[in-house]
Amino acid sequence: MLDDALAEFRVARVERGISQQRVAVAIGRSDAWVSWTETGGNGSLSVVDLFAMLACVDREGALRVHPGGGGLRDEGQARVLTQFHSLIAPTWAWRTEVGMPIPGDLRAWDVVIRDLACTIGVDAETRLRDLQALDRRVMLKQRDSGVHRAIILVPSTRTNRDALRSAGPDALANYPIPSPVALRALRDGRDPGGNAVIVLPRPRPSRG
Repeated sequence: MLDDALAEFRVARVERGISQQRVAVAIGRSDAWVSWTETGGNGSLSVVDLFAMLACVDREGALRVHPGGGGLRDEGQARVLTQFHSLIAPTWAWRTEVGMPIPGDLRAWDVVIRDLACTIGVDAETRLRDLQALDRRVMLKQRDSGVHRAIILVPSTRTNRDALRSAGPDALANYPIPSPVALRALRDGRDPGGNAVIVLPRPRPSRG
């Protein structure tokens, strides 16, 4: 993750024509320190310094806490995953908090489902905010974990529906399978045929 952040810093810095010297002055470091850090030589780089560097090129860093290989899930995410589990065929093997096959990499899928022919990484989001950042994170996990498909799960809220409508087709280019089509395939125990953002139907109220 640090390598990805530094690579994005360098690309943004070069694109904006910002010199390492300007960054150094802004964060109170030397030119040599910025160069050393940017090229990945600074193994003790602090989160504070990293975020300060990113701010110089109009990027924001985010810190996520991981308990032993998987990201913390709140109650909302747990409900989303429980609902999803109830909607797919029981033939899908279900594993939670599946980490990357890379030593020291603390990223994890919320769930991985698999059958004999297809492995799917699943992440649950209770509220869509930065779709671009979410897409980048999910695509990197798909690449590094080697799963065949990636699915983003979101509940059917007005905020999420508005976010997806306003995002436009380009923002969802990596998720070509429509939500109902993907969910129907998974319910039937079939490969959905591609990545998808699945908007889960609103749970039906229980009858007393």
